[in-house]
Amino acid sequence: MPSAQKSAAQLISARIAELDDWRGAVLRRVRKLIKEADAGIVEEWKWSVPVWSRDGIVCTGESYKKAVKLTFAKGAALKDPAKLFNSSLEGNVRRAIDIHEGGKLDERAFKELVRAAVALNASGEKKPVKAARKAAKPKLLSGDNPQIAKGEGDAPVQKYIAAIPGWKRDVARRVDALVVRTVPGVRKAVKWNSPFYGVGEEGWFLSFHCFTKYLKVTFFRGTSLRPPPPGESKHKEVRYLDIYEDEPLDEAQFTAWLKQASRLPGEKL
Repeated sequence: MPSAQKSAAQLISARIAELDDWRGAVLRRVRKLIKEADAGIVEEWKWSVPVWSRDGIVCTGESYKKAVKLTFAKGAALKDPAKLFNSSLEGNVRRAIDIHEGGKLDERAFKELVRAAVALNASGEKKPVKAARKAAKPKLLSGDNPQIAKGEGDAPVQKYIAAIPGWKRDVARRVDALVVRTVPGVRKAVKWNSPFYGVGEEGWFLSFHCFTKYLKVTFFRGTSLRPPPPGESKHKEVRYLDIYEDEPLDEAQFTAWLKQASRLPGEKL
């Protein structure tokens, strides 16, 4: 059955099957616990990852090389007496649970957290939360590019992505997820109203920026990649990839570029 015709449940099952190691077992167990916590939860497939929803997103389940990440869409508003949240702690909205190989999950506490997330989605608290977000919404500059203060870490990058309007937000979120999955421990920052990605103190290997009709990804050592990204630049070593709404991202090629770029000397900015 072609991927486009598969249901979300089938796509999630396929993702679990292709993870034929500890990550697949963890994702399978988490899926079962979520269903046990609330039978009304619906399975969805967004941004190429499993999503569990009821009256809005409850959590997502992303798999990385060294962790399975369960991100609760409104985790910052949930009580977590068991201290399950151990990632994305600096943001004002989301919280995440990173499960590593051999790690243990307090299943009873996890179910309670899922139920609390469902209750929050169904409650009247959604409106003031939405209003607060609207009041704090960043200004959009030329090309719908968000104006975000300079900052290091994942929080300003996620704030930038959340402020992008329309289809470009989903593309930016997927680009970010692919970078994190491909380059464990990647360094993030927002500079000059653009997300930057680097490795340690070696400098930056990639950035992206919103324009009216496309998302422009910059590879700072692009001419050293094989094959080089298609977009030329006036800068000797830079190459660009412009992603348009009606042109799906070639994730296999993009991942290959990420692997190469992250191993090259970065740009010192």
